[in-house]
Formats: sequence, C-alpha cells, structure tokens
Amino acid sequence: MKGYIEERAVEAANYIIDTRATVRQTADKMGISKSTVHKDITERLVRIRPMLAAQTRVILDANKAERHIRGGMATREKYLHEHEMDREVK
Repeated sequence: MKGYIEERAVEAANYIIDTRATVRQTADKMGISKSTVHKDITERLVRIRPMLAAQTRVILDANKAERHIRGGMATREKYLHEHEMDREVK
C-alpha cells in the first residue's frame, strides 16, 4: 500500500476520534468520498494500526446507532422551518 494512503487512513481515524465525526463529516473535511473514508477505516487501517481501527470503530458504531435520531431531528427542523415560513406569508 502506498504511504500516502496509510497516512490518510490514520489521519481520518484521528479526526474521527478527536471530533467524534461521522463518515460524511470526515469525508467533507478531508475532501474525499464517504466510501474512501469507510474503506480506509474498515479495511486499510485494520491492517496497519489495529488498535486505532478498533477505537475508531467504536465511534462509527455509535454514530450508526444514532443515525436515525439525527435524521428525525433534521426532518423535524425542516418542517418547523416550513411552518414558520407559511405563517410569515399569511
């Protein structure tokens, strides 16, 4: 594996651990795709730094478990905002 790929995987893992970021947030921050972040963490990092991969996996699993809650909150905010806009128009 090329050195820069290993460095990217470690950098992504450290960012996730430091900020408790999601895969999407990490991808946006690093300017790479979500699938690349996921592959870096779940496949590449396991081979080069298993302990770091395990720490990162705990956070990603927690984010996945909370995903439905964040989605519901975003939907709620969307409809509250739309409702406010309707009242302003009337």
